[in-house]
This record gives sequence, C-alpha cells and structure tokens, in this order.
Amino acid sequence: MSFEELVTKAIVRDVELPYGAGTMALITLDNGFDHTKPNTFGPGGLTSLGEALDAVAARTDLVAVGVTGKPFIFGVGADLKGAAQVRTREEALEIGRLGHAVFARLGSLAIPSFAFVNGAAMGGGLEVALHCTYRTISAGVPAVALPECFLGLVPGWGGTQLLPRLIGPAGAIKLIVENPLSQNRMIKGTQAFEYGVADAIFEPADFLEESLRWAAHVIKSEISVDRASFDDVDWDKAVSDARFLLDMKLHGASPAPYRALDLIAMARTATPAAGFAAEEEILADLLMSDTLRAGLYSFDLVQRRAKRPAGAPDPALAHKVTKVGVVGAGLMASQMALLFARRLEVPVVLTDLDQARLDKGVGYVHAEVDKLLGKGRISGDQANRLKSLVTGSLTKDAFADADFVIEAVFEDLAVKKQVFAEVEAVVSDSCVLATNTSSLSLTEMGSGLRVPARLVGFHFFNPVAVMPLLEIIRGAETDEVTLATAFAVGKALKKSSVLVKDAPAFVVNRLLTRFMGEVVAAVDEGTPLEVAEHALDDLGLPMTPFALLQLVGPAVGLHVAETLHAAFPGRFGVSPGMAKLVASGKPGVYRADFSLDPDAVALFEGGTSPSTAEQVRRRVLEALSEEIRIMLDEGVVAAAQDIDLCMILGAGWPFHLGGVTPYLDRAGLSDPRFLEQGVASVPA
Repeated sequence: MSFEELVTKAIVRDVELPYGAGTMALITLDNGFDHTKPNTFGPGGLTSLGEALDAVAARTDLVAVGVTGKPFIFGVGADLKGAAQVRTREEALEIGRLGHAVFARLGSLAIPSFAFVNGAAMGGGLEVALHCTYRTISAGVPAVALPECFLGLVPGWGGTQLLPRLIGPAGAIKLIVENPLSQNRMIKGTQAFEYGVADAIFEPADFLEESLRWAAHVIKSEISVDRASFDDVDWDKAVSDARFLLDMKLHGASPAPYRALDLIAMARTATPAAGFAAEEEILADLLMSDTLRAGLYSFDLVQRRAKRPAGAPDPALAHKVTKVGVVGAGLMASQMALLFARRLEVPVVLTDLDQARLDKGVGYVHAEVDKLLGKGRISGDQANRLKSLVTGSLTKDAFADADFVIEAVFEDLAVKKQVFAEVEAVVSDSCVLATNTSSLSLTEMGSGLRVPARLVGFHFFNPVAVMPLLEIIRGAETDEVTLATAFAVGKALKKSSVLVKDAPAFVVNRLLTRFMGEVVAAVDEGTPLEVAEHALDDLGLPMTPFALLQLVGPAVGLHVAETLHAAFPGRFGVSPGMAKLVASGKPGVYRADFSLDPDAVALFEGGTSPSTAEQVRRRVLEALSEEIRIMLDEGVVAAAQDIDLCMILGAGWPFHLGGVTPYLDRAGLSDPRFLEQGVASVPA
C-alpha cells in the first residue's frame, strides 16, 4: 500500500532538566506546517518515531524521554487517506501491528517516558500519550478524544487496553464509545485531567517549562504519581450497561462500538500483548468493512466537500455585509439574529408587527447572550457588544442601509411575497433578500420583485446555532453576485452550505417528507403504529419517524406534505391520520413521558391492509431511492455526495451509513449505483 503522506517527523533534541535531574531526549512531533495541518500518523510518521526511539534506546546518558507536539497540536491520529486505500485484510493487520510496535516502545524503554500534551490529542495522538509512563496536559488543550467509533473503527493502537486500566471502565467507555456516538463530542484538557488521563496540568503560557520541572521532580522521586486501581470495579456491569444503551441507540447498526466494548472488557485481565493482538484483528475486520468505508466517505464530505461547495460562484463576487435585517421576531428569527451578530459582528435589526413580539424577540437574544456569559463562553465586553448590536424596529425603514435582509415569517407564499414587497420598497438595489422557506418556490416568491435577481434561499435548520447545514437555493433569476454573497455569509456563520436548485422542499425536507409519507401511509393502511415506527430501527437513525414528526410539529409536517403533494401528487400523499392529528391539537402520538397516547394513535386507525415491518422498511427505502434518482436527474444538487452531505448535516443521519446513497447501494436498492464501487465501500 502506498499513498501520498504528509509525514509527521519525530525531531529529537536534548534537554537538560532543572534541579540537576539529568538529560531528557525530547521528541517533538511536527509535520512542518502550522496548526491548520495537524500531525497525523501514516507509515512514514510511524517510521520516523520508531527511528527516534531506536536512537534513544541506544543511549546510556539519558534519564528520560519526552514527547510533545508542534504549537497547538500534539497529534490527531492515523492518516485517514491511507486507511481508505487499504485493499486487503493483511494490509489492514499491518497498520495495527506497526502502530503497536512503535508506540509500545514508549512503555518498554529502560527509562521513564513523559508525554507533554500541548495541543489537540485525538485517536493515535492520544494513544501515543497513553503508552508513556507519565502525562502532563495543557489547560488550553481544546480537544482530547478517541473518535474512532464515530467513523466505524476502534482505537487500534492501544487505546482500548490502556485507557480502561488508567481511568476505569466507565470513563473509558465514555471516551471511546459514548462521546463519539454523541456527535463526536470531545473533552478539553481540563476535563482530561479530571478523568485521570493526565497526571498533572499546567497553564499554556509556560506549559513546557512547567512540565519539564514536574518531570525533574518525578525523576528525583520528589513527586510520586499515585493512580487508582480498578481491579474491584464491576467491569461486567459497566460494559453490559453500555451495551444496553448501544442497542437502544443503534440497534446493532454499526459494529464498531460493540467491538470496542468487547476490547474494553478484555482489558481487565488480558496481557498487553494479547490485548494489542485483539485490537489488531478487530481493526483489520473493520478496515475491510463497508461500514468503515461509509464512515470515511462521510468524514471526507464533512471535512472537504462542505468546505468547497459544488457550484458555488467565485467568492470575489460577494458583496460585503455591514448590516443585517431580520423580518420577524419569533424563535427562529431570534436565533438567526443572535447567530448573525455573533459571527458577523455587525448590527442586526429585527422587525415585527407589534412591540410585544419585538420585545420578546430582542429579549430572547439578550437572554441567550447572558447564558453565554454565564458559561464563560464570552467576556463581559463581548456580551455588552452583542446586546448593542441586536435591536428591534416596528417599521422596515430600519432596513434602509442593510446589505442582507432575511425573512422568517409564516410559511405562506402570499405572506412572504408581501413581506418582500415591503422590504424592497426601502432597501437599496444591491441589498440581498433571503428567505428561510423550507418548501416554497423561490422563483414564485420573487416573481413580483423589482429586482428578482437579488433573492436567494437561505434555509437554516432548527436549532439554528447547532445544526451545521445551510441549504442555499438558487432561484431562476438569482444572479452570481447574490449567490456569492449568500455563500460568503454562510461561511462567516460557520455553516456548511450546499447549493440547491429551486425545487419543492429542496433536499432534506423533500427526502424526510417522502420517508415520513411512506411510514405514515402504511399506518393509515392498517399497519400497527408501533410496527411502522420501528421498522427502520436497524439503520440507527437519530430518532424514529413519529418522534421526528413530534419534534418538527404535526402542523409543519402536514404543510410540507401538502406542498409536495401539490407538486408531485403521484409520489407524495397527504395522510388522513395526520390531518386528524393536526385538527385535534395534539403535539404528536407521544405523551410527555414518551409513552404512546392511545387517543392520538386511534386517529390513524381504520385501515384494512396492514404491512409487516420488513414490508414497511423496503417500501420506505425503495421510495427514497426513487426520489433521490429523480432529484439527481432534475439537477436539484450537483451529485449524490451533496444529497448525503445534506442528510448527515441537516437530518443527523449517521456517519456509519455514509448518509443515504451508500446504504441504498449496499442494500441493492439502487440500479444503477449512486456511487461507484470503492466510494463509500470496499474496493472491488
């Protein structure tokens, strides 16, 4: 196996420790670039570290070896480009064996080893530190994690064996399994110290100097490191509890977390050699799985394609935005106002029909700013500035000098057209007009505008601050300058933007509505709601269909279904049961305690043609495959990759599925395939 690797070199220099403690060989991991290209480990990097450790082991004048990273980065794991190119199980085994052979040297030297974790430490980077005898960490470290399960792997270079013995099975399960499956959550340096991952913590400004002083005290036996023993902890219970929660969340959809739990359980009694060998075998299995390839595909979409949106115009065309207007002061509008103020740092003005609504909207923004201040996310000065940036006005005259105005009013075409007519009357001809519509025709919305070329779709997902996707919709008249400005604003907001053609419900809502429509239709036909609700559990989706319906609200779901039924009556229906649910005023089919509401369920009863769970499952997947094919043929997005990116970032579809098209390819439900063999799947 060969690939173009950015080699992380192990640079060795001698350091005289203070207090006459002796000479340390300090290894700095550095790939020669700044923090924008983190240290990773491919064959070249592992070889460089191995050679450095060979040189250290051959010396007799050293009292210790230390490992640290370039500024802001310790190490972020294996080079994933190499993992994606593994073609045989033997190659996969070699990856695990090489990492173990090199890293294990740190724990088998005749002198103690120290990891000075000065920056982000993830995956193999954290495993390097775990192999050392001692660890210090900077209080400024932003990310510590073992994210492998997020992608469909397990920590394969010692993490599953060393971490449980260091911090206990519960803590290890949290970092190895639970955090990766919670949107790849990471912990900070201070939390890593609290977990027991590090033995000492120092402030960033003098981190290395303090770490070297601490190491000198340890070597001179002036500081002893006492670590907890977990021999008496009930490892079996910790693992079985975690397995139960996994079943609730994933239903077996991704093998990696389950294999990680097996390895954590093994760590209690296995020798290091046996544990490492088990890691290698499981790593090889997973590297040769389609699930892992789908995870790598997802990672590539989020890390690369999302940063270079297909079809986006030249950024140089974008106009500078110095003031933003938001029409409406409801929850969605207020969330937008806060985001614009935080990210663009420009004045943002909200408008609404009465003072009470306006005060509530501005008050929401100010309250959220106070929460950020209370959590230490912003300073007092920043809080005051943000509050001063967000104001309200009962008239749209306040938009006169705005460069970007977005509406967030009721999802009704006539209402939105009226809003834009009023806005256009007061803004300059260069002001971009944006709509947050989730399903309405952009082209029709702009048909009455004096300058329809400046209208663009800017579809956020709720909650605005959290959801990373932004669907940017180009209407029939939208010009390049408007589009470029929209993408520039999306980037400034730190959103991942996808260019979408003006088509009913765009991407995410169109596919989710088709998905939901088939499930609800099966219930209307007589399938027990519980059967249809759980027919797709094996996909490991973030929530079940009726739970999703309850989250977005039945009225919103019904409105989007009606919009799509009007556009595509042959493929999108309007559920009688859903209409009854909306008319009843109930929030959904679940009570507050998540039990089913029998009165709500009864609204869907009456059908006489029930389906089995497998029939519902196949019906839904075939419908999704059909809809995606139509969307690609219509040019709604540039490629299947954009469909998957939207579903991952806008609908929370799991990384291990690769979005939706890789799963449909693997299930044999796409003909021809959406993606070539080897893209999100093991090469042929």
